[in-house]
Amino acid sequence: MNIVGLSRRIAVSKGVIGVRGFAAGGAKSKKGSKGGAGDAPKASALSNELKSTTVFGANIIKDGADPKILPDTEYPDWLWHLLDKRPPLSELRRKNIDSLPFEDLKRFVKLDNRARIKENNAMKAKN
Repeated sequence: MNIVGLSRRIAVSKGVIGVRGFAAGGAKSKKGSKGGAGDAPKASALSNELKSTTVFGANIIKDGADPKILPDTEYPDWLWHLLDKRPPLSELRRKNIDSLPFEDLKRFVKLDNRARIKENNAMKAKN
């Protein structure tokens, strides 16, 4: 006899048949038309002042609190440049390599290597 059959027998003999592992209540039918004023989202109970000073949902510690938003001067300078547009490979190829700043030169080498690898892989796939 396998374990599933044994556990069913034990459950039947102890009278556990009617127990459900999820919330009871079933599907409730909605009366009335679809949509409408009854389905509007409820207003948040948080005040606007609290919303503008706290980052909600950023807490990763079980007993911790959500972090407060600091003034811009409290954050490092590199943070403000994360979303700056960087030149694509085609634009970097048009420029003189000797005049590129170090960061753009690193980016050029990385993108150029990636493009050559893709080209070699495409050539190998054709053969």
